[in-house]
Amino acid sequence: MKTNNSNDSARATGPALEAMYRFLLWLVPTVEGFPRSQKFLLGDRIQSIALEVLEALIEATYSRARERQLGEANLGLEKLRILFRLAKDLRHVDARRYEHAARALDEVGRMVGGWLKANRAAQS
Repeated sequence: MKTNNSNDSARATGPALEAMYRFLLWLVPTVEGFPRSQKFLLGDRIQSIALEVLEALIEATYSRARERQLGEANLGLEKLRILFRLAKDLRHVDARRYEHAARALDEVGRMVGGWLKANRAAQS
């Protein structure tokens, strides 16, 4: 029987972390398409924040005190939403890529929000 590597990875690391990883796989080549002048300004900032979100989710996965890391991930996701909107308005990404980014960030955000809620309930 064949197994889906994506599902296996999500079970091992958690769905939010896996979804963010998949977003980064898409993001890196997308930023390469930015104009040269913005690739090293807006593009680098977007990639840096996305990597920070991934790192916060890794830390939350492997620690007991998750509240701070999940809060950092949530804030980073909000920054990414705004920076992607800016990239769209400056025409560095087309509407299709912007929509993909928005949906992916929303998916990760919902997972992080659910994780935060479950974490708070477990601590009560």
